[in-house]
Amino acid sequence: MNVIVNGVRAIVFGFHKQVFLLHPKARSLPTDKLRISYAAINGVIYVIQVCIWLYLWIDDNSVVEFIGKVFIAAVSFIAALGFLLYGGRLFFMLKRFPIESKGRRKKLNEVGSVTAICFTCFLIRCSVVVLSAFDSDASLDVLDHPVLNLIYYMLVEILPSALVLYILRKLPQKIISAQYHPIL
Repeated sequence: MNVIVNGVRAIVFGFHKQVFLLHPKARSLPTDKLRISYAAINGVIYVIQVCIWLYLWIDDNSVVEFIGKVFIAAVSFIAALGFLLYGGRLFFMLKRFPIESKGRRKKLNEVGSVTAICFTCFLIRCSVVVLSAFDSDASLDVLDHPVLNLIYYMLVEILPSALVLYILRKLPQKIISAQYHPIL
């Protein structure tokens, strides 16, 4: 179920137009090939992961299982570095804006918090997967231990998602009509 939810989330995120227009628009860079390269990189990663899972399903091999864990750890580490690099760059770019800019402080807090949460989440996942790849006693197959399963997914999935949603919440502003006056 987690694979399906994350896959759908990645597809929706991948087809969202504003994802590809954020950074290049800020720097006036062309966005022609950005969507293609983003889709290609994600497609290759998903194809490799599905091939590893299919091979493990057909022939349960400890070497392929090790390769799969190292692959997930590497992807998680690259994602963590990506959040740190691009989130950090955006944070420092916003920091250079004039102090009087409207919403500057709020955006700095949002960008800094989301960057820190996502970086930490992917780094925890990378560390746990690497630990389970090299230590057979620290397996991620904790189906027999639902509490450990809950803790792991709370740390790397649910808690970061909830925090990011909370930080980036936007409520519509209340429109006060000039014609309406409350009765006292």
